[in-house]
Amino acid sequence: MKSSISHDNICCHAAIAWSLCFLLALSAVVAGCGRGRPERARVSGQVRIDGQPLGGGTIRLYPANARPASATIDANGRFTLKTFEDNDGAVLGTHPVTVTWVEEISDNKRRWLAPKKYADPETSGRTVTIDGPTDSLLIELTWDGGKPFVEVDP
Repeated sequence: MKSSISHDNICCHAAIAWSLCFLLALSAVVAGCGRGRPERARVSGQVRIDGQPLGGGTIRLYPANARPASATIDANGRFTLKTFEDNDGAVLGTHPVTVTWVEEISDNKRRWLAPKKYADPETSGRTVTIDGPTDSLLIELTWDGGKPFVEVDP
């Protein structure tokens, strides 16, 4: 009895199997290089405190199930958010916001140049909704009668 499997059939099946393995490996590499990241929108804007631009610090948005977006606030209170790479914006949705501007004076002293409550997403009381690109996101803060202060660790 003669086998119906020929040498050519075996080579053809092996080539197909190797091609499929190569494509699978390539798709895994490509997926690791940007695919699977949540949809984002370019976002820039301004932070103001008591109606005036906040002249420094950091702003951060905290999506529930994604990497936070952050930016440095410039001397005019302006910022452009980044999640994975420069200027890629923030994940779509509604997110808690923090704003922090602290100047380290010494090992145990720091000057808060923005109210400390805005540094924690649980106490900031600020949220934003990102539903598309914008260059005019406005974050309003207030000292509520307070002013910059020096904190000393025990």
